[in-house]
Amino acid sequence: MMLWLYRLFFLPALVVLAPGYWRRMRRRGGYRSDFGHRFGGHPLLPGKPAGTKRVWLQAVSVGEMLAIGPVLQALRTDGVEVYLTTTTSTGYRVANDRYRGLTIGIGYFPIDWWPFSARAWRSIAPDLVILTEGERWPEHLRQAAKRGVPVLSINARMSDRSYTRLKRFPAVARLMFGGVTRLLPCSAQDEARFRELGMPPDRIFTTGNIKLDVQIPPLSEAGRVELRRELGLPEGLVLLGSSTWAGEEEALVGALGLTRARGLSCSLLLVPRHAERRAEIERLLRGAKLRCHFRSRGAARGMVDVAVGDTTGELRKLTQIADLVFVGKSLPPHTEGQTPVEAAALEKPILFGRGMGNFRLLARDLLARGAACEVADAGALATAAEALLRDPTRREKLAAAAGQWRRDNAGAVTRTLVVVREELGRLGRGQQPVV
Repeated sequence: MMLWLYRLFFLPALVVLAPGYWRRMRRRGGYRSDFGHRFGGHPLLPGKPAGTKRVWLQAVSVGEMLAIGPVLQALRTDGVEVYLTTTTSTGYRVANDRYRGLTIGIGYFPIDWWPFSARAWRSIAPDLVILTEGERWPEHLRQAAKRGVPVLSINARMSDRSYTRLKRFPAVARLMFGGVTRLLPCSAQDEARFRELGMPPDRIFTTGNIKLDVQIPPLSEAGRVELRRELGLPEGLVLLGSSTWAGEEEALVGALGLTRARGLSCSLLLVPRHAERRAEIERLLRGAKLRCHFRSRGAARGMVDVAVGDTTGELRKLTQIADLVFVGKSLPPHTEGQTPVEAAALEKPILFGRGMGNFRLLARDLLARGAACEVADAGALATAAEALLRDPTRREKLAAAAGQWRRDNAGAVTRTLVVVREELGRLGRGQQPVV
């Protein structure tokens, strides 16, 4: 019954939401290529060789796309075909840049309406579906069940907002989880939430967070010098705003001003979560009378006060020249936070606000291990940043603790692959899905 209600109301809801969706796509750009995939217009894939299994893997955006690299490598080694989809244009670019050689195709995930989803399923014809993090679409799950195709939800998490909503509507929770064959939460808290929402315990296997297994190629000293030159950053300390949202750039400009007023040589590197906000950020920086350079415009012609990393997939590289990292989407009014994992993996001292809802356990653990500092608001951010930039010994302690925290929590990819291989092993040799 719930599925039919979902199907009935999906189209009118799509019509109502479409104008905002189109505006967002136009701002972000890059959606014109393969736009027909949204309506299920994926290319018909060739038949599988005898004994070969095919996986449809969905990773919503850049962070998830970067995290699944080891999984794709392992499946390729195992002789498994992977058709990779994503939701965002930035995720699509990263997938094409990194994974063409590891997949049989890359596309956009279809809009989760009955005709579009069924059309995509007929073209892709997977033997196994893998969904990452919060990706659990009712029609997609129904198409899998209809064809007898198992579904794995890996690195599965449940945000505070989703958890609160689904507790109020248990029928919706059953619709979203009922078609999942096995669910692999990334934390004990997520496991407890899934259990409370009705997921059978025998279908849950907590693996940990695969993002903590990230391997980031280090820049050489010469590479760091060259990167600073390209960005126009002079000698001195670098404060990084990592995946910032509206309002946080202004807070970081305030932190830069306080730091300089206290006599420290410091520059600011901003990496906004959405690069299409560059015009808004440029107005802020020009209004503050700060010299700035945007990386998308090529190499800087001279030294600047603020560099803006408005390019896709470079956060890990840019983080390597930072002396202190502020993790975005965490200052009021934002409450969800961005991931601190890359900064920890690179052993950087970390600051974030109290709004780390999507990464609550990671943030709590980092704080308990002395691997990060929490700030309440923009004023506290400026004060904490200035104090840490003035104190190299404390920065070193924070950085070392962050690196150790990350090493202590590694191994999720190995545990995830054990389950993936178990499910592949259960499939009949050369089994073809029903279409």
